[in-house]
Amino acid sequence: MRIERFRAEDEPRAEACYEIFLATRAVDDPDVPPMSRRVFGGLLKTGWVGDPRETWLLADDGGIQGWYVLELPARDNRHLGGLDIAVRPERQRRGFGTALLRHAATRAVADGRRLLTGYALAGTAGEAFARAAGATGGQTEIRRAMDTDTIPAERIRSLLAVTERASAGYSLVSWTAPTPEEYLDQVAAINRTLYDAPHDPSMEEPVWDAARVIAADRRTRLQGVRAHTVAARHDTTGELGGLTLVEVSPERPEWGFQALTAVSRAHRGHRLGLRLKLAMLELLASQEPQVTRILTSNTETNEHMISINETLGYYVLGKPARSWELPATRAEGVEGFPQS
Repeated sequence: MRIERFRAEDEPRAEACYEIFLATRAVDDPDVPPMSRRVFGGLLKTGWVGDPRETWLLADDGGIQGWYVLELPARDNRHLGGLDIAVRPERQRRGFGTALLRHAATRAVADGRRLLTGYALAGTAGEAFARAAGATGGQTEIRRAMDTDTIPAERIRSLLAVTERASAGYSLVSWTAPTPEEYLDQVAAINRTLYDAPHDPSMEEPVWDAARVIAADRRTRLQGVRAHTVAARHDTTGELGGLTLVEVSPERPEWGFQALTAVSRAHRGHRLGLRLKLAMLELLASQEPQVTRILTSNTETNEHMISINETLGYYVLGKPARSWELPATRAEGVEGFPQS
C-alpha cells in the first residue's frame, strides 16, 4: 500500500474519494442525505472558513482504498488538527485506517499540533475505530429535520404574532451570499457568540472578523450553494442582533441545510431565534419553493435551540455524531487493531 498527497483539483482522484465517501455514508448514515459532489469538492479545497488543509489517499494494486483530510487551523486553535478518515466499507479491518491515522498524526506533529479531533457516528466502524485508538469522546451532536409543509399556516401565524410582540423594536433584513459589506463586521460578531454554545474544552474561541466571513462566503461560491441569511436589526442602534443561515445546493434542491442560528448576548430574551427561523421559512417558500425539508444539528445539551426546533416540528434524524480527540503523538504509535 502507498499513501500519497493529492490536490483537491485533481478531479479523478477527488471523484474516487467521493465514491468512497458515498459508500461509507450508505452503510453508516443512510437516513441523512450525503453532501453533493460539488459541496464535497469545495470542502476538500477550502474547508468551511478557508483554513489550510491537506488531502491524502491510500492506494494499493486494487486502486484507491481510503483517504484523509487534515485541517490545520491557521488563525486560532493551532494546537488542533481536524481529521476526517474514510476507508471503503468492504476494505475495512485490514489496517488501512490505522495506516492513515498514523500518517496523519505524523503530519500533524510536524506542524506543531498536539491533538487530533474528529467526529464519528454512534454505532459505526468509525466510533469503534476511535475507541480502539484510545480517543476521548466529547460533545454529542443530534441531527434533526423538519418537513416544511407539515407545520400548519395558523400555527405559523400564531408563533409570528408572539415573537413579533416579544421582539418589538427589531426589523428583519435578508440577503443571499455574499454578505453585504456593511454587515461584515456585525456578522463576524454574531459568529463569535457561537462560543457560548456547548463545546469541547480543548476548543479555543475562534477568531471571527470580516476576513473570515468573506472566506466563508468564498466557500459557498466554490460549492455552488445558495446561502440565504435573515438577520434581526435593532431599530434604535442599527446593530444586527442575530441571524439565521440556510444553504441550498442545486444538487440537493429539496433540502435546506441549516448552517447557523445565533443571537448576540446583548439581544437575547426577545425570542429573536424563533422569529428568525419563522422568517427563514417564509423566505424559502418564496425563493426556494422546492425545499421541503430542512436539516439542522445541535449539541445534545443545547436545550434552548432544541426547544425552538421542536416548536417548529423538527424530529431526530439519523445517528448521533460525537466528537473525539486523540493526542497526536499517541496516534503516531497506534498499533494495529480490528476496525480500520
